[in-house]
Amino acid sequence: MESVIDRACAAALYADGDEGLDVGASLLAADPSADEELHRRGEEFVRRAWSRGWQPADVVRIVRRELDATGAALASALITAETARYGRLPPRWADQLAALPAPEPRNRPDRFTYASALLELYRLLLRLPVIEPVGPPPGTADGLHLPPAHGEPRMLTRIRALLAKAEATGFPEEAEALTTKAQELMARHSIDEALLAARTHAGGTPGACRIGVDAPYESAKAILLDAVASANRCRAVWNSDLGFTTVVGFEPDLEAVELLFTSLLVQGTAAMTKAEAGQRAGGRKRTKTFRQSFLMAYAQRLGSRLAADTARVTAAADTGDRAGRGGEAPAQGLLPVLAARDVAVTDAAERMFPRTTTSRVRGATDAEGWDHGTAAADRASMGGRGPGITR
Repeated sequence: MESVIDRACAAALYADGDEGLDVGASLLAADPSADEELHRRGEEFVRRAWSRGWQPADVVRIVRRELDATGAALASALITAETARYGRLPPRWADQLAALPAPEPRNRPDRFTYASALLELYRLLLRLPVIEPVGPPPGTADGLHLPPAHGEPRMLTRIRALLAKAEATGFPEEAEALTTKAQELMARHSIDEALLAARTHAGGTPGACRIGVDAPYESAKAILLDAVASANRCRAVWNSDLGFTTVVGFEPDLEAVELLFTSLLVQGTAAMTKAEAGQRAGGRKRTKTFRQSFLMAYAQRLGSRLAADTARVTAAADTGDRAGRGGEAPAQGLLPVLAARDVAVTDAAERMFPRTTTSRVRGATDAEGWDHGTAAADRASMGGRGPGITR
């Protein structure tokens, strides 16, 4: 059995092209006794991915991007089997595992096709590069001493519900009111957490998470995510080659960034589809430039608005904090606490990414797309009206 698997892997995994895959799949299809060892070999490849900095959602995302949905389902089965061996998993892993696609049944539609798809997946897993870790892998000394995961804070549950309603409503004014309230709660939650940590000397260090930035129009989506991260006191670094952005910040802020970015992207895509339908009804055919310009304007406009709203909420909180202390402004007031957290986040991001580059993105070339994107950002506004962005 070992020799069959070794021969199949040697033929399929270390050479490009389909010929090696066909040879390996033929060997495996002819020997059903090799099935269990074949899947154990796949779990080992998944385990190697953890040691290279990858997490379950990252693996499934890259497999779906480089292969197809079938490959992602096969990866899901391997990930589920591999992670079942740990008594405790790192934070965020439980949510990622719950969101995995349904596993692919074994040997469907036939043994040869299944073995070929599995070997193609193994080839990709073996070639995954080392990336910046955003937490300890399971089974390591750090991973074994992680605190148990707690339920979602009530504030985040409220924010999630508000954003879900904003995505579902067909009335722009209602969506604006809901997202405005959600952003205010996020900003207030972040400030409360910062003050609590300072007053209890809880300390803590910034963490990180990865958020997928998928094609098409990934540059505009990355700009939107960067704007959301900056407004929530985080730093974002986009890896365009692998299709994700790493966000560095304190845990409450990371959770806010994930929630808000996902919601704004849903709202923006819905608004873009509606605006595009109107353009097509008028006889327009250039949809690609319209979409690119729409999403770029949407991201730019929201960046300006989010920054202004964060400053407004922070100023109001600082005024209330001073009033509560009789107008005094000691070293542990709100603004010094937030400044210290900003420095900590910047330092953590620079340690994770000592070498980053700035890239030029494709500009907006469609005036109508830009105007519609700006209007959509206003409808998804996070607070009072901010400065406009011209063409």
